[in-house]
Amino acid sequence: MSDTPRSHGRKSITPSLRPRELSAPGELRGVWKAQVITLFPEAFPGTLGLSLTGRALREGLWQLETVVLRDFGEGRHRNVDDTPAGGGAGMVLRPDVMGRALDDARARIAPEAPILYLSPRGRPFEQARARALASGPGMTLICGRFEGLDERVLEHYGVEEVSLGDFVLTGGEIAAQALIDATVRLIPRVLGNQESVEDESFSHGLLEHPQYTKPAVWNGRAIPEVLLSGHHAKITDWQRAQAERLTQIRRPDLWRAWRAAHGRDPEEDQEL
Repeated sequence: MSDTPRSHGRKSITPSLRPRELSAPGELRGVWKAQVITLFPEAFPGTLGLSLTGRALREGLWQLETVVLRDFGEGRHRNVDDTPAGGGAGMVLRPDVMGRALDDARARIAPEAPILYLSPRGRPFEQARARALASGPGMTLICGRFEGLDERVLEHYGVEEVSLGDFVLTGGEIAAQALIDATVRLIPRVLGNQESVEDESFSHGLLEHPQYTKPAVWNGRAIPEVLLSGHHAKITDWQRAQAERLTQIRRPDLWRAWRAAHGRDPEEDQEL
């Protein structure tokens, strides 16, 4: 078994063409932390090491630790799975193996940090949950494989199951990166411009309005005149109207929730 988990962050940077790895302790006290239990630690940081999230990782605004599930496997071959009880296709991640990995990981993170399992049967992951996670000390993510994880692990550790949508991936690593990105970008100073976070989709319960930039005319299509008028009140009204129109058309579920939250009949149709 490895003596130390793999971490990524301010104290772990070395010049390399391979994914960054840390073999020496690099714990940053009081810094938001993402732990990822995975069979494929080489998948991290992946895209999280690029652009603004990557810069924030290097600057120590957040930290990433991968916990290699294989290290806690059974026997000479470090087996992590077995056949499903009751029969059926595929394999299931063993509870004893995952339990050892979780016990090891949880010793290095605040006890109030939640444990999340990426699963297509989980609750949909939404912006509000990302905001709540960003305001906490961090989280431990379990990346599933095969037919899933023994149910007893979820019950014993009070694991929260989350889903990114009604589709199935071959494993949880890609979903984990998306979930971490959605959360980390909400940590203060990660994006630099907090207004970007406040104005984007879902921040006010609506989809974001359309965006435009130079040139003023492209392929015969012009930027709406109101956006070039310099009249800030009219621009704000236009942006809100567009956000409402797009939400009503593309996400009627969000539209109903937004109307209900603003004291308007959620079932009443409105022409925009």
